[in-house]
Amino acid sequence: MRLLRVLDLEDTLGVKDEDLKTMVQRLLCLKFLSLRGCREIFHLPNSLGDLRQLQTLDVRHTPIATLPSSISKLQKLQYIRAGTKVLASTPPASSSRGRGLVGVKVPRGIGKLTALHTLGVVNVHASGGMAIMDELKKLTQLRKLGVSGINKHNSKEFFRETSSLVHLESLLVQLDNDSQGCLDGIFLPWENLQSLTLYGLKDKLPLRNPLRNLNKLDLEMDSLHKGGMEFLAKLPELCILHLRVKQLQPEDGKLHFHAQMYGEELDTFKKVKILEVTCRSSMLHVIFGSKSMKKLEVLKIDCSSAYYHLIGLDGLSELKEILLKGTNDATIKTSFERQLLSLPTKPTVKLADLPRPS
Repeated sequence: MRLLRVLDLEDTLGVKDEDLKTMVQRLLCLKFLSLRGCREIFHLPNSLGDLRQLQTLDVRHTPIATLPSSISKLQKLQYIRAGTKVLASTPPASSSRGRGLVGVKVPRGIGKLTALHTLGVVNVHASGGMAIMDELKKLTQLRKLGVSGINKHNSKEFFRETSSLVHLESLLVQLDNDSQGCLDGIFLPWENLQSLTLYGLKDKLPLRNPLRNLNKLDLEMDSLHKGGMEFLAKLPELCILHLRVKQLQPEDGKLHFHAQMYGEELDTFKKVKILEVTCRSSMLHVIFGSKSMKKLEVLKIDCSSAYYHLIGLDGLSELKEILLKGTNDATIKTSFERQLLSLPTKPTVKLADLPRPS
């Protein structure tokens, strides 16, 4: 097996640190190594730097919290995927929020990996703040970047120092708990940005630039104001919108996906085909206008904490499917089917599979 190029151990049980150390010593020709979901691997050996042909390293959803310093020797590395999801009730090991994503600490010297196209999730705070930002701005070929540990002390520096990443197409930012106002006035400098994920927002969106090429947006917020919805409605290329909100402002239990000017309804959310909504209100009215979401095909709803009432479905002429997440209650499915009886497109209602316990 000395000539093995690809080793995929995703979700493998019983693989431990010593096993990995032996593999790395013997499989020096590896180009692809995935340890994703291996819950008994806590550390990457320093001998990882001997895998000089390695192009892809995937250690997502493992206990690995730090990448070894020797990783800077892997000049052919193009993809580093790391970090893990945590539940709201699970305290994170680092300074990241207690939900969403927890990133890994990366060593100084990571900026030498100039062939990298994908890097994340990196915990900026744990990795040394300004020091790691100096490294990140050297990765000028990056197309996809994910970071955690962003807060009011380092947010402006992060966006300024990484503005040189002119090829960036996908960005994920996980904010710390003390992030109130840390994105106020932030300008996102990447003209080519197509996918943006913002986790841990309080109640404001970074509204300074229009993000004209953005086609996918994933937001997790404590509350959402009317101004925020108006901003989303104006994104011209948006195709996929995931919206997770604790509560709405004002607290009337209504989520409006339409906008008006001088009493006339505007064409909004023109290209959105997939919409996912999660809200912790006990009752949520999701309201569509006659000129909004005309291309919507799939509506995903998280029913684990709220009952949804859909209003304005008659205007959704392309709707094909409603996917109910967080429940296996057939009565909820039947309730949604009744709301869809009048639609000529006859969209189906499906119960999504419940997630596996972590």
